[in-house]
Amino acid sequence: MSGSSLNHADELLFEEATRRERAAVHARELRVQLLAAAAFLVLAVALAVAEGGQRDLDLGLAAALVAAIALLHQVLLPVGHGFAVPTQLALVPALFVLPPAVVPLVVALGAVLGQVPRHVRGERHPERALLSLSDATYALGPALVLVLAGAPEPAWSDWPLYAAALAAQVGVDFLAAAWQNAMRLEVPAREQLRLMSDVWWVDLALSPIGLLAAMQHEWAFLVALPVAALLRRLASERDARMAQAVELSNAYRGTALLLGDVIEEDDAYTGEHSRGVVALSLAVADELRVGAHERRLVELGALMHDVGKLAIPKEIVNKPGALDDEEWAIMRTHTVEGQRMLDRVGGVLQEVGVVVRGSHERWDGGGYPDGLMGDAIPLAARVVCVADAFNAMTTDRPYRRARSTEVALAELRACAGTQFDPAVVTATEAVLRRHPDGVLPAAEAR
Repeated sequence: MSGSSLNHADELLFEEATRRERAAVHARELRVQLLAAAAFLVLAVALAVAEGGQRDLDLGLAAALVAAIALLHQVLLPVGHGFAVPTQLALVPALFVLPPAVVPLVVALGAVLGQVPRHVRGERHPERALLSLSDATYALGPALVLVLAGAPEPAWSDWPLYAAALAAQVGVDFLAAAWQNAMRLEVPAREQLRLMSDVWWVDLALSPIGLLAAMQHEWAFLVALPVAALLRRLASERDARMAQAVELSNAYRGTALLLGDVIEEDDAYTGEHSRGVVALSLAVADELRVGAHERRLVELGALMHDVGKLAIPKEIVNKPGALDDEEWAIMRTHTVEGQRMLDRVGGVLQEVGVVVRGSHERWDGGGYPDGLMGDAIPLAARVVCVADAFNAMTTDRPYRRARSTEVALAELRACAGTQFDPAVVTATEAVLRRHPDGVLPAAEAR
């Protein structure tokens, strides 16, 4: 996978998944884990007891498959809010060489053992051990389908049965994961479906290899394990690139925060104003449900929207009265100066520079410096523009007193469709209706 395919959304998901794995479990999440693990054990044991001995259990073969699954759990492919593991290379053969009713328990035992090295290395918090049990829930689907089919020997002519087993695996996996994530992480079902699609593509790609191994010999699954070694190599390289990308992204953010400190040191009002614009901009971005990359542009664009004022003479920036035409002409260069400064830093801050440049454009095309109109103005810049105006109106200045939230909102509504994007104004009003004092909680201003 080339470095160019690593976008900012991937970085955020990778960073969040890694952080969550190492963090202790909150009380609510622990309760969900206990319930999910208990439900899995009840269902898996009930299936094993009720199966009725359709196929003899070879303990040596079962132990080898447990070990294989444990080894496969050393291969972690970052996807969405978690990781994909290539367990199909062992799960599919297990369904045909063991009694399918005991396979979920075999998968669970292998998963638990496979996580031990990560716990020892500190890559996963010990309290998350219970997740290894509930993560094996997906094996219940195909096991039940094959039990109901009488545990037939593998044959290509039975491909409709195998398709049904794979569909059952996907369905059970989605229902279990969606429920757990909704309870634990508050991820909506539709978003969960999108995040898990990559996991299912991995399962779909590896299932034929597992089935082919099962058709050759009961121990043939061992031949497929080198595929896992190759996947681990690729996953390790991707992890390294992702970690570097996250580190670089954090460095850019650190640079932006440092520039924010410079702005505040240079002019206390501008620094305090920027912090207020950041908080409101992020809350509005969340109200608009923008993606992770766009949200980062909103955050850094709001933080940096006045950075160009460092190049504007102090007597103009701090003038207590109205600016004359010549002074306004100089002041209006601050967005271009801001972009120039951020272009010199490079990386993601070049994108932020575009937001800074567009933060004083108008929806009707009457803004500066480029006279952009409507959707031609970057969304992040439109959000910052509204937040900037609201904060400016509700803040005391030497030449006027602050306006109330209601008065400022009325002004925003009056200018929606001319100066401001109407959709952004609507989102801003929704945020401020929930927080009429203008003080945003940490959850919205994160």
